[in-house]
Amino acid sequence: MLERHELEAFLTLAEELHFGRTAARLHVSTARISQIIAKLERRIGVPLFNRTSRRVELSPVGRELYEETRPAWSRITAAVERAVDAGRGLTGLLRVAFTGPAAGQLLAGAAQAFRERHPDCEVRLKEAHLPQVLPWLRDGAADLALTCHPMREDGITMGPVLVREARMLAVPTAHPFARRATVSAEDLARVTVLRLPDTLPESLRDDLAPRLTPSGKPITPGPSAATCNETLTLVGAGEGVFTVGAHTRRYFARPDVVYVPFEDAPPVEWGLVWPADGATARVRAFSETALGLVRNT
Repeated sequence: MLERHELEAFLTLAEELHFGRTAARLHVSTARISQIIAKLERRIGVPLFNRTSRRVELSPVGRELYEETRPAWSRITAAVERAVDAGRGLTGLLRVAFTGPAAGQLLAGAAQAFRERHPDCEVRLKEAHLPQVLPWLRDGAADLALTCHPMREDGITMGPVLVREARMLAVPTAHPFARRATVSAEDLARVTVLRLPDTLPESLRDDLAPRLTPSGKPITPGPSAATCNETLTLVGAGEGVFTVGAHTRRYFARPDVVYVPFEDAPPVEWGLVWPADGATARVRAFSETALGLVRNT
């Protein structure tokens, strides 16, 4: 049977693949992590990690152990936290990530309202690039995040939509579309559309960087971009166009990019997401506070 400290050390090292970062996350020495893992491997009888001077990798047995134990450990941790929340009320730390300045501004207001209702619960806000959202939620770096919907992914819960905004197309200033009042979703068949990283959910990639128009015409894929600034830089350089929400025109005004409204596309949606097994009382209360805030404004 694994002891708690052994399981924590194993799971954290399996995610970090670095003894120093694992030690930092668990607030112990690197030597202590090495001792725990070595003792665990002796008891199991096979290596759980393959180590070289430059890298650490899970062995086949280690990967199987990780895949089988991580979901159960997440459920146990969440269950204990929910029990603590129920017994003591809303206390402790809530880590909330956001993508972009508009989301940050909304979260700042939600955090203030939440603190007024639950003064014993600390809220920390942290900006994430879009590809960082799911990894942060999965490894515990964030408890929930405000980001684009739809984020349909196993193990991830999408909360209610908080914001709907007009969908726009970012194009280079010299592009013919830049002189138009509106564009159509079918117009995407005539341009190159920048892609999102493949690590993001297919639901989000299909929404912001579709492969087909509504009528089924193919759309030429362009280079991939991971951040808003990188995306708009590529747009301005003529590498392609990209779908954005209307807030981008205000927060990311650029001399080399024009934002043209879609005449026939649904709005871009934003909402909270969190791990399905991490729906603590704090997470649920923050979601309710954020929803109440936008409904009253």
